[in-house]
Amino acid sequence: MQTKELDSHDRELVEVAIDVIRRNYQDPRHTVGAAVLSASGKIFSAVNLDSCGYGPCAEPIALGAAISSGETSFHTIVAVSGTDDHFPVLPPCGNCRQLLLDYAQGIMVVLSIEDRLLKVVLEDLLPVAYKKRTPPKERGASNG
Repeated sequence: MQTKELDSHDRELVEVAIDVIRRNYQDPRHTVGAAVLSASGKIFSAVNLDSCGYGPCAEPIALGAAISSGETSFHTIVAVSGTDDHFPVLPPCGNCRQLLLDYAQGIMVVLSIEDRLLKVVLEDLLPVAYKKRTPPKERGASNG
């Protein structure tokens, strides 16, 4: 797995993720914060939601906020835990890895590797992944 050093944009992204969980932490409802950097340079952040049986992770909620604002291309994503005062960076779960592959192929993911923050391309975290064969249909597109 190839890793890259974080740049100033990546460090800002980590700080935004920490800030969103610091402001909204509520155990057990909101324990993870995430931030995604779009290709346009805008940052979107979110916290996870906990509910009976399943609660969405922070990463897809942040990605959904970005998409809802018209973003279609993404550069980097990070998630942090709010359960520790040091706000450690968390790797995306398997569901989030697949969702990111479906919506943000090539996105860089910030990870903690041997106590260093580094970034890796998403596809390195999900080798031999299932990939959708056809892109989603454009709104109003015909089948003809």
